[in-house]
Amino acid sequence: MQTFLADVDHIVATTDDQYEITKRVAERLSALLDSGYRLPPELTRPSPDHHVNYPLHIAPDWCVAVVVWAPGQRTPVHGHETWGVVGIYAGAEREIRYAKPTGPGPLTPLGEQVFRRGEVTVCCTTDDDVHAVEAESDEPTIGIHVYGADIGTIERRRYDPETGDVEWFVGGWHTP
Repeated sequence: MQTFLADVDHIVATTDDQYEITKRVAERLSALLDSGYRLPPELTRPSPDHHVNYPLHIAPDWCVAVVVWAPGQRTPVHGHETWGVVGIYAGAEREIRYAKPTGPGPLTPLGEQVFRRGEVTVCCTTDDDVHAVEAESDEPTIGIHVYGADIGTIERRRYDPETGDVEWFVGGWHTP
């Protein structure tokens, strides 16, 4: 993990291009998942009520979160307001993507994709950042998420997919 964190820190420090950052971070996250890295057990526990966001590393301009869903849990439709890369550590997640709205009205679905253990995806850039995620397996779904900001403290958008109405929220961090 220390090598991964140092690599991400170097990537973020040497370019401002979010597409280059996400490409390079995705490569490093894939290598981390392939290495057999084991998360601390206290960061793999789901909540029966909602998905949880555990902080793994918080730097001044990026962070690593462990996000855990119990089977069947789903996020609301939301955005991140920054770039992000997700690697599936355990289980599987279904991502439902929407076009970023340009005005009032219902959100336009763009499609769904299921990501399984070991798979890595760019979940968001500032111009492509509206989705919902659902746990898609009989075991807890655990993702390692790398974001270009402290995702637990920044204001983000939550969308009503039927109306396009926006509610601002701060997701917060959970403690193990």
